Amino acid sequence: MLQERYHTHRKRKDKAVKNLILTTLVIGLAMALQPAAYAQFGSGIVFDPTQAGHAVTQIEHEEQSIANEAQQIQQGQQIFTNTVKIATTALQAYNVAKQQYELTHQMILAPRMLYARFLSPTSDLLLLQQISNTYGNSMGWLNSANTGKGAAAAYQQVSVPNTAHVLPGYSTSSVAGQMQIAAQGATVDITDSVMTNNLQALGMIRANQTARQTDIANFEAATQSQDVSQQTIMAELQRINQALLLQLRTQQDANQINANLALQQIVAQKQQQDAMKSAFRDSAGYESYYNANITTTSGGAANLLTQAY
Repeated sequence: MLQERYHTHRKRKDKAVKNLILTTLVIGLAMALQPAAYAQFGSGIVFDPTQAGHAVTQIEHEEQSIANEAQQIQQGQQIFTNTVKIATTALQAYNVAKQQYELTHQMILAPRMLYARFLSPTSDLLLLQQISNTYGNSMGWLNSANTGKGAAAAYQQVSVPNTAHVLPGYSTSSVAGQMQIAAQGATVDITDSVMTNNLQALGMIRANQTARQTDIANFEAATQSQDVSQQTIMAELQRINQALLLQLRTQQDANQINANLALQQIVAQKQQQDAMKSAFRDSAGYESYYNANITTTSGGAANLLTQAY
C-alpha cells in the first residue's frame, strides 16, 4: 500500500514538473515579445500581465504542494521502517517464547528413566524383639522401649528397688558420713530419672518411625511423579516445605537423644567427683582416727609384752 502511494505521488510530481516547464516557456516567450507593447495584432500574440502573475502564483503553489508530497513520502517511509523494526522485534520475542515452550514441553514429556528412583534405600529404626522373659519382668521394658509408654514402671520392674526410707544408722552417723550417704543416694535417684527419660524418649521415636517413613515415601513419590499437577512451581515449593519440616522433626529427635546423653555424662561425672571428695575427706581424717584408735591399741599391746618378759 505504501509503495502504491509512493508511485502515485511520483507521477503527480513528474506531471507538476512538466507543467512548470511548459508555463516557464510560455512566460519567457511572452516577455520576449513585450517591447512590442501589450499586443501585436500582426502576429496574433497577446500578453496579459495579470494572467502571468496568476501563473507564477500557481507555480509557487505547485512547488509547495510537491514539497509537501515529498515530506509525506519521507514520513511514510519512516513509518514503514519503524513498522518493519517492530515486526522484527515481535518475531524475535515469539521465537524466544517458542523455544522456552518447547523446552518446558520436552521436560514434561521426558522419558520415565529421568524420574526413576535415585535415592539410596535407608534403614528404618527397628523395633526391639522379645528374645526371652526368664523371670517375667522384662516384657514391660521392651514395650516401653518400642512405644515410650509406662517407662517409669517398666524401668523399676527390671531394676533393684530403692530403699523406702533412709539407711539404718544414718541419723547417728557423723555429719561427714551423712553427707556421703546422701550424695550416693541422690546419684541413684538421678540416675533412675535419667534412665527412665531415655527409655521413654527412644520408645516415642520408635513409635513415630512408621508414620515418619510413610511421610518420606509419599514425599519421594510426589517428587518422582510425572503428574503435571505435581510439576508446578507451587507443588515444588510445597515439597520443599515438607522436606524442611521432616528435617526439623528429625533434628528434634536428635536433640532429645543428645540431651539425654549429656545428662548421663553429668551423672557419671558426679559419681567421679563424689568418689574423689570422699577419698580426700577420708585422707584428711585418717591421722586423727589413727591417733585415737590404732595408736592406743598398739601401745597397750606393747606394754603387755614388756610386762610379760
